Amino acid sequence: MERVAENLNRALHAAFAADPGLFLLGEDVADPYGGAFKITKGLSSGYPDRVLSTPISEQSLVGVANGLALSGGRAIVEIMFGDFATLAFDQIVNFAAKSVAMYGRRVEVPVIVRCPTGGRRGYGPTHSQSLQKHFIGVPHLSVHEISPFHDSTALLAGLLAEGEPAVLFEDKVLYTQPMHEPGTDGPFVADFPFGAGGAARLRASDGDDAADCVIIAPGGVARRALAAAGTLFAEHEITCEVIVPTRLYPFDVEPLLPALAGAEVVCLVEDCAAGGTWGSEVAGRVYERLWGRLRRPVVLCSAEAEVIPTAAHLEQTVLPQASDIHRAIWEALHA
Repeated sequence: MERVAENLNRALHAAFAADPGLFLLGEDVADPYGGAFKITKGLSSGYPDRVLSTPISEQSLVGVANGLALSGGRAIVEIMFGDFATLAFDQIVNFAAKSVAMYGRRVEVPVIVRCPTGGRRGYGPTHSQSLQKHFIGVPHLSVHEISPFHDSTALLAGLLAEGEPAVLFEDKVLYTQPMHEPGTDGPFVADFPFGAGGAARLRASDGDDAADCVIIAPGGVARRALAAAGTLFAEHEITCEVIVPTRLYPFDVEPLLPALAGAEVVCLVEDCAAGGTWGSEVAGRVYERLWGRLRRPVVLCSAEAEVIPTAAHLEQTVLPQASDIHRAIWEALHA
């Protein structure tokens, strides 16, 4: 069974084979190390002139990637830990994103900034954050998250073809998990057909009627959402549909409106610290379109507005667990 890390590595190899103008830059990305999480393994051996290990300077390496893109190439940047994308914020937001439109004509800036993200690995406060919310709402900058239900080959190809900068978040815990397996604790999740482009849709129910609850959860929190959905169905016969998007911004809520309108509860789950998050952005869009049809307020289930501790048992008190999702939905249904 292919794991998420292997799928992403295969996607990078495919992208390099297809595009002789593609470069990859990052710290320790060359063999034999192949990146901190081995995602770039084998690339420098196959494409030694286009896979460049850089000094420890996130702003500089993103700046070089921007220069390559503006010169007609394409670039993928690996930030060793997504937390350090803050050091490249100026190059991502003030240069890459603005360069698409600030010269009086559209300029292609095909740069993907890959950010290993999230906690539950015991890496502590400065290596465990989920910073998606800080890149939401920037014109000409798209935000994405890998998923075990989406093939990364099509995802990377699509992002490079768009010709605009993108930030791709990759939950570190996903790297070791298998692709295309719901992985819940019960037999209640049936895999809906899904592809690399749209959101994956999975269901915990015993019929085709509208689900009691629709959970929207990006890849990093998807398995926790599925576990909560399985428990809700097994213990309370509450049916849930779990929608797993890869594109977080701009987020197209339109295809989801029929399912959301028919649900008793809509729940958004994320690992970002509470306050000004992707989930609240999507909730606002849902309210705008479905204000007269929602039966209850949209439920937000985010991380606590705290730094992430190193100890595993303390991490669990900050990051949303399956039990937290279960409880939030149960309380919303019985409010």
